[in-house]
Amino acid sequence: MLNIVFYFQVHQPYRLTHFNVIDIADNAKIFDDKLNGDVMRKVANNCYLPTNKLLLELIQKYEGRFKVAFSITGTALEQFKLYSPETLDSFKRLVDTGCVELLGETYFHSLAFLFDTNEFLDQVYMHRELMQKEFGYYTTTFRNTELIYQDRLSDIIYEIDGFKTIITEGVDRILDWRSPLYAYKNYAKNLNLLLKYYQLADDIAFRFSNRDWPEYPLTVDKFVNWIDQLTLAEKGDKNLFLNLFMDYETFGEHQWATTGIFDFMRHFPDSILKKPHLGFANPKDVSHLANYQQESLSFPKPVSWADEQRDLSAWLGNEMQQNASETLYELINRIKEKGDPELLRTARLLTTSDHFYYMCSKYFQDGDVHKYFSPYDSPDQAYIYYINALAELEELLLR
Repeated sequence: MLNIVFYFQVHQPYRLTHFNVIDIADNAKIFDDKLNGDVMRKVANNCYLPTNKLLLELIQKYEGRFKVAFSITGTALEQFKLYSPETLDSFKRLVDTGCVELLGETYFHSLAFLFDTNEFLDQVYMHRELMQKEFGYYTTTFRNTELIYQDRLSDIIYEIDGFKTIITEGVDRILDWRSPLYAYKNYAKNLNLLLKYYQLADDIAFRFSNRDWPEYPLTVDKFVNWIDQLTLAEKGDKNLFLNLFMDYETFGEHQWATTGIFDFMRHFPDSILKKPHLGFANPKDVSHLANYQQESLSFPKPVSWADEQRDLSAWLGNEMQQNASETLYELINRIKEKGDPELLRTARLLTTSDHFYYMCSKYFQDGDVHKYFSPYDSPDQAYIYYINALAELEELLLR
């Protein structure tokens, strides 16, 4: 049986104002409320509301045979409440079906794991509490920000009660000759690992509307045929997992409605469920579905789902990013020593990985993707506004 595992990342950062040097110590706002509200309402109308409606229809139509998982960040959920409460209600209706798994992560979608273990743990516990408060859901699968993973992460997550599975990227240099379709164990063999099948996931997330792609247009029949071929080499009765992980904004925002992305999703489950050897599962299901001795995989160095390198270079690849992140985490420690909760919340909003992503100075195709997501004119502009915001925080800390 090949189980298709859909996981969608739902995240919106708090974007900064154009915070200039003259704004420091002038009580200027660090975050751009108007821009954040405008973006949330636009994405809600283009993606969250229509896609949630479609997924609810599909879950009801297939009576539990169609399943999806979401990782919803704390910063996205807060902005649902501020700017689009109907979006939060629609997610709650989906979770109430029992066919939706919610994943655990850091509340602020941060890179804290790389810099400060205690801060990382605080944010993971904050996110679990948020999922319980808003959805009555106890998370048992973990995904770190941007699917960043290495062996040390699994050691930390294992110490948190309840987490059984971690999901991350199916990086070729780690898998070597192995297939991402199998469920694996972490290097210590105490947690399950599910790995993104990036080739097929990216066909939907990135190439769906690309008219220069030789396989354009991507039809349901073509895609299901590719999936069907994945099972040809497997002669036993093992349960495999085709992990299609992507940003939720793929539907209606990155791939506009006019591309046919909603029609694709509407008809995809029907084509899958007509085949007895194909089905849908959630990440948590791996604990009882993996019917074989799971091989362990070691990730000595961090991997991620970003760019061609699938490493940390999207957020920490240049001196601006390194300086900004090191300055931030040094400042967080000083803020914690002072014990000011308001300053700490502002600092944590600045831990969101997007702020560093905007500073990325890569070129070519990866650079174009970074530009697409950035609200600023250049990586240098993103860095200047960010550093000025940190200077404002330090000014407030010293008062």
